[in-house]
Amino acid sequence: MPKGFFVTGTDTGVGKTVVAAALIKAAGLLGVKACGMKPVETGCIREGNVMVPSDGMFLKEIAHMDETVNHITPCCFEHELAPMVSAEMEGITVDINRIRGAFDKLGRTYQAIIVEGVGGLLVPVNRDCFVIDLAREMGLPLVVVARPGLGTINHTLLTVNYALKEGLVVAGIIINYSYQSEGSMAEKTNPQVIEQLSPVPLIGIFPYLDDMSDEAFEKTVLKNLDMEIIRKYL
Repeated sequence: MPKGFFVTGTDTGVGKTVVAAALIKAAGLLGVKACGMKPVETGCIREGNVMVPSDGMFLKEIAHMDETVNHITPCCFEHELAPMVSAEMEGITVDINRIRGAFDKLGRTYQAIIVEGVGGLLVPVNRDCFVIDLAREMGLPLVVVARPGLGTINHTLLTVNYALKEGLVVAGIIINYSYQSEGSMAEKTNPQVIEQLSPVPLIGIFPYLDDMSDEAFEKTVLKNLDMEIIRKYL
């Protein structure tokens, strides 16, 4: 079984892709050859008969992977909806076996896989499978990505405690700024409150990045994430 992380969010749009990229860079800084994977992506761009997954492509570039994007994002859908809904609208089945095959292939090539989920844990992949089921089958510890602002305490604790109740390992929480800091009181106080109330550690607070270069990512990772927590699972 490969090592790595399954990156989930308290909601959609919290910045899971950036955090997944940061964890790929963290693994590299620790001497671990890691790849990225986004098993299912919706809201893909159609170019002729080809679906282009922007998140999957980004992870491929960040990890400097030679594999085609089909191995990184084996299931692509055009409608930006939950995978089950997108698949039904587009008359396509979410092929779980295809996801398994891609995951197994990456596991034979890399020391660690950083998997980015879709939305939160209870997003339906199909009528018989939720995101949490993918995470459980892959056997990777969760990293929960949370917003910095108002409401994040409830969403974060709900996600963490549900995952633990379901028997998953949760490595920790990363608060991610997918926007420039507003300097609100909620942003200032939420990290401390989450640290006090959460049964899992706060791995770090990842700032908004204008520069997505390798050097900028690596500097930000070293400055803002707890590398010892990450090392523990790699």
